[in-house]
Amino acid sequence: MKQINIFEAKTHLSAHIQAALDGEEVIIAKAGKPLVRLQPLEKQERKLGGWKGKVKIAPDFDKWTPEMDELFGLDPSEK
Repeated sequence: MKQINIFEAKTHLSAHIQAALDGEEVIIAKAGKPLVRLQPLEKQERKLGGWKGKVKIAPDFDKWTPEMDELFGLDPSEK
């Protein structure tokens, strides 16, 4: 275990982060009193298909309507 003060942590932060990533326990203290621990985050893998079965798309989702022409200021005769 390595205990360092806040000034040392700010001065050499990248080195202390690397030490924590390498498995060393790094404690940051203020006036000798431990405050926080640096530790690596657990890598979380993203799982595909989390929304499967929860979202439904209407069959006419991509159907173009005359109302859309009007909303976009398009002339229906230009199609």
